Amino acid sequence: MTTTAPSPAIVVTNPADGSVVGSVPDASAEEVRRVVDELRIYQPAWEEIGAQARGVWLGRLRDWLLDHESEIADTLQSEAGKARAEAEAEAPMICELINYYSKNAAAFLTDERIPSSGALTAQKKLVKVYRPYPVVGIITPWNFPFAMPGMDCVPALAAGAAVVIKPSEVTPLSAQLLERAWTEIGAPPVLRVVTGLGATGAALVDAVDYIQFTGSTRTGKAIGAHAAGLLKPYSLELGGKDPALVLADADLDRAVNGIAWGGLMNSGQVCVSIERVYVEAPVYDEFVAKLAAKVNSLRQGQDDATYKQDVGALATLAQQQIVDGHVQAAVAEGARVLTGGKVGATGTFYEPTVLVDVNQSMACMREETFGPTIPVMKVADAEEGIRLANDSPYGLSATVWTSNLKRGEGIARRLDAGAVNVNDAIINLLAFSVPHGGWKESGVGARFGGANGVRKYCRTQVVTVPRMKTMKNEMNWYPYKARRAGLSGRVMRLIVARDARRRFSRRPPKA
Repeated sequence: MTTTAPSPAIVVTNPADGSVVGSVPDASAEEVRRVVDELRIYQPAWEEIGAQARGVWLGRLRDWLLDHESEIADTLQSEAGKARAEAEAEAPMICELINYYSKNAAAFLTDERIPSSGALTAQKKLVKVYRPYPVVGIITPWNFPFAMPGMDCVPALAAGAAVVIKPSEVTPLSAQLLERAWTEIGAPPVLRVVTGLGATGAALVDAVDYIQFTGSTRTGKAIGAHAAGLLKPYSLELGGKDPALVLADADLDRAVNGIAWGGLMNSGQVCVSIERVYVEAPVYDEFVAKLAAKVNSLRQGQDDATYKQDVGALATLAQQQIVDGHVQAAVAEGARVLTGGKVGATGTFYEPTVLVDVNQSMACMREETFGPTIPVMKVADAEEGIRLANDSPYGLSATVWTSNLKRGEGIARRLDAGAVNVNDAIINLLAFSVPHGGWKESGVGARFGGANGVRKYCRTQVVTVPRMKTMKNEMNWYPYKARRAGLSGRVMRLIVARDARRRFSRRPPKA
């Protein structure tokens, strides 16, 4: 009898203090294929029960998440070093997503009767059917270890697909709670989690029928190229360098509060974090003074359930080094630190930082920082702000701050970003009825978007059915004969021509 050797273990640590909080297997390509093959056995029955019945199971998952909300938050804090308030927000967000798709998936996936495109198909009933990809692979990053897997697995399950989640090896414990929840509610075995390093993710791309990836632009490009070679569909949410434009007529207190939160929430480790700010000259000095005071007042440290901290740790030491590298490079090039700008005394903390006297060429303004820094640049007017905001390889989201909402919406329409929030930050990520996707190097495709959020996990099938009793042989079928071809041609001209001469003329006029 042959036995399979156990997978090597990946140790999971708390970035806030370096303590070991768990370990997970580093699954091999063979183990990934075995999981996917098992899911293929159960997926047809999951599809067959229909969207409403799938919604019932998702509702039971919601109830489990609410019953275990504290445990989920504890796990998130232990492996990601989050502030407690932020850790407690992830499960309710997924619950709201479950409610949305449980309520609407059946309508979104209903067969569509399509009108005929013309007389040639007028005798056919045309039906568009949504059939799920059998197995969807979801690869998620470490910044939202519970919310990110949930954001993608919920609509995929609602669509009727089976799902395999490959979480980041840095924060795999939270995703494992999703599989545990699915098992404990007694749901059909169509949701699995495989843990491992990069080779595990590569094996998942090879094994599944559709890939949803969230992460760095570099890795996303590699996954997209490989999936394209396999003729395998994919959706990528990649990096961002989201700008904020603060106009002279903005409510500065709201702008400061919103930009501080939008830039520093989750220690700046959010795909739609505000990573650069352009402020019109008349209010620049007042804005930066208020922003520095706000950021300086924030509390940072290892949090517990008493909500004593506002900003947590970074997820990895490597990320801390990237953040510090951007700050130190900016200072070397002439920028000033108004507050923060230092590595924390323990763990992977980095002080919430405001940088001024920056310019567009600095790394802190051009490269994704993904950390608790807010660089601020003075601009002459909105036109300069728009030009600089668009001067980026990224285009995920942006914000505009103004008291003139009509003008703010007009500026939003000129920004090269998949979403623009006026007088708000990050809120588009919670609007499940609209798509969340990036332009340029920020990604391909989108998540959410109402019906498209579940339909992206489906193959479109067209079924044509005769409206009446059919002949034994159509006019244009075999065998070809001159008389039949002539009659067929005359009928076609009667159908497609739009003037009498061409309708009733058998041959085109001579040149």
